[in-house]
Amino acid sequence: MKSLSNELLIETYYKAIELKLSNDFIMLIKEEIERRSLLDRVKKTS
Repeated sequence: MKSLSNELLIETYYKAIELKLSNDFIMLIKEEIERRSLLDRVKKTS
């Protein structure tokens, strides 16, 4: 996930939720978003 840009990471997070992918996968994306301190750019959807 380190190779994804911040924008693409956030888009991936929203798309994973939209497609109802596994919660484990969504949590991995969210953890990376938190690691990059991008939570303020993510709407509270989960």
